[in-house]
Amino acid sequence: MASFFAFVTIISLAFTIAKAQSNVTRGSSLNPTGPNTSWLSPSGLYAFGFYPQTHGYAVGIFIAGISETTVVWTARDALPLSDNATLRFTSEGRLTVEQTQGQQINLFDTGGASFASMQDSGNFVLYDSTGRTILWQSFDNPTETLLAGQRLLPGQNLFSSVSETDQSIGVFQLIMQTDGNLVLYPSMIFQGSAYWYTETFKNGPNVTLNLDSSGFLYLLQNSSFYIKNLTERGYPTKDAIYRLKLDVDGILRLYHHDLSNKSKNGTVKWESSTNKCAGKGFCGVNGYCVVMNDAATCQCITGFEFVDVKRQTLGCWRTYTVESCKIPDAETAIQMTNLNNVRLDEATYAISKAPTQKECSSACLNDCNCEAALFTEQQCRLQRLPLRYMEVSESVPSAVLIKVYTSSVRNGSNPTNQSIQVKKMRQKRIMVIGVSLISFAVLILLISGVIMYRAQVWAYKKINDNLGVQLLEGIRPQAFSYAALEKITDGFKEELGRGTFGIVYKGFIESSMRHVAVKKLKEELAQEGEREFQTEMQVIGRTHHRNLTRLLGYCCEGSERLLVFEYMTQGSLADVLFGLKESKPKPCWMERIRMAVDIAHGILYLHEECENPIIHCDIKPQNILMDEHGGAKISDFGMAKLLGHDQTRTTTLLRGTRGYIAPEWHKRQPVTVKADVYSFGIVLFNILCCRRNVDNSLPDSEAILEDWVHDCYEADEVLKLVDYDEDVEKKRLEEMVKIGLWCVQEEPSLRPSMKMVMLMLEGTVKVPEPPNPTSFISVV
Repeated sequence: MASFFAFVTIISLAFTIAKAQSNVTRGSSLNPTGPNTSWLSPSGLYAFGFYPQTHGYAVGIFIAGISETTVVWTARDALPLSDNATLRFTSEGRLTVEQTQGQQINLFDTGGASFASMQDSGNFVLYDSTGRTILWQSFDNPTETLLAGQRLLPGQNLFSSVSETDQSIGVFQLIMQTDGNLVLYPSMIFQGSAYWYTETFKNGPNVTLNLDSSGFLYLLQNSSFYIKNLTERGYPTKDAIYRLKLDVDGILRLYHHDLSNKSKNGTVKWESSTNKCAGKGFCGVNGYCVVMNDAATCQCITGFEFVDVKRQTLGCWRTYTVESCKIPDAETAIQMTNLNNVRLDEATYAISKAPTQKECSSACLNDCNCEAALFTEQQCRLQRLPLRYMEVSESVPSAVLIKVYTSSVRNGSNPTNQSIQVKKMRQKRIMVIGVSLISFAVLILLISGVIMYRAQVWAYKKINDNLGVQLLEGIRPQAFSYAALEKITDGFKEELGRGTFGIVYKGFIESSMRHVAVKKLKEELAQEGEREFQTEMQVIGRTHHRNLTRLLGYCCEGSERLLVFEYMTQGSLADVLFGLKESKPKPCWMERIRMAVDIAHGILYLHEECENPIIHCDIKPQNILMDEHGGAKISDFGMAKLLGHDQTRTTTLLRGTRGYIAPEWHKRQPVTVKADVYSFGIVLFNILCCRRNVDNSLPDSEAILEDWVHDCYEADEVLKLVDYDEDVEKKRLEEMVKIGLWCVQEEPSLRPSMKMVMLMLEGTVKVPEPPNPTSFISVV
């Protein structure tokens, strides 16, 4: 009888839980275009499932009970998804997303769940078989939003999104620091980069950010002591939802949704700043934010234009190429322009006294390293590009002076003057168009067909004169004749570098007034060179990423095989790190971190974002080129290996450069994308320490770089790896070293994916302690 009552009790309990939580059982699935796209909470207020975004679909939690789709949590490891994706709660108790090509993504690092539940609180939970133990819940893993009843724990972050329709990680983060301070940072954190904080840094380590159902937002110590109230009590609670969100512009806002009027959008009850340009780095490098018509607007500094007009947060780049500041008539060829009322939070490499703005301009003009200067209170602070954190405000008395070519200088240096110039240009353009239309109509009546034919013949001749030297950006690579490339390179006169299969020469396209790099394959390696040429054409021709060198053209004439690339003004990463001169100091810490992130972005694109995965096979500093802004781009795809849609590994002959190739190459084992991860780990050590893999001039204990890095980490002496006068935070350096040690694990399965490497580099994921490697491959 007792067992019978126990059985009835268990059945009743299971029925009660199911009724209250609308459980999701094993074997359930969703599709973004099918009849079931989401799992609803019992009241239908919240949903877990697919929702559309800019590029396809995403999986997450959103408020389904209001008219607008308001996302409150996103599975950012699965972005973007196609309309053929399937969200599945498997028979093993895992929540996965499957793509049509067979790729499977585990959304959470947990398994064995018996059922899942989308709750009316907005929390999505995975339970064990008892229904009492929570294996995973979204409330413990926030993305950009906190809901009522949710907490931000010490060490946790909120990350902004790229845009309102793209929930990928954006450029801002909110950190509940272990010292008790709640802080807003730009994506690249360094000392002094915070732009909002609660000043509660003396109350750590157990401080949490809390939000209750009445919109009361507060900091709590040890779950019992109030530290600080960010909002006051008294907000309406009836038919109300409150959510705290780190918005795209980097401002923290508390939103209120009135469920009695579901057609009405959410209203802002509190925000961290009323200045819409408060978020540092909102406009990217070399851009600045101004408020126009009560909206944050991005603009570029003089001589620059947006990298992508549709995504202005990517920043700005120069509209011209700077070959050298050593120009005979520098005063007329280069000029300083000014942007007034600017605050600049950048690392300054030199400070000099300058009573006047003119003297500050002269100091920058006479210094090849200077590309901008901040003039304030008779002080001139010399800067290098890129400029990351500029704020324009009438309350700031300083001015930024920017070095540009005279021909590139625009009239006016502040937003108001620029607006006036735009209006004048618009009026002038309308007049020109009007006159042109009238003239064209007259010409149509007067010009005979013969004249038109002659014009066509002339145009055809003009095209033939420039055959092979017109570079049309944004379209497929152009075909060149060998004679044209011989002319471009002045008879292959200036050599830039040599590789295994070819030599790279510097060239100049007169018609477009730009330099290029022309790679010529060695004739004596015709058979291997042909394979390498075809590989580079296949790989680079179908890829397009800001951290990969762009292929502009090619030549396939007789036995000659040549490739034309964009010219990188700063040479290779090896030149920057190892070819140091007094006139060109080594890159600062933040510049080196940015290089590592750029390289990781490029490798991630090859591994996971191309149509077919690509193993580069030869990642090393010599194959990473540097642009004028200090950005890193991966090049030399001659050894790259393309994988099929369903292929994850390949067996091939030994490829790559000794000192950077993974151990599995030597063991003749199948090679995966993890081989590139190993090479990246070695390159990361090169970047952190600004030295080569092997330096026999050093003591034996320091001669082999990866051994030395590991020894310093084990001894808690990582600061030995950098110069003592560098402004480097030990904790950040330790994290970078740990990432590198994970990458160079001898066992490929222990190495993280490049996506995980990116998340660790950006601080999204905490870097765990790396295992003690069994050995390090110590080769030159």
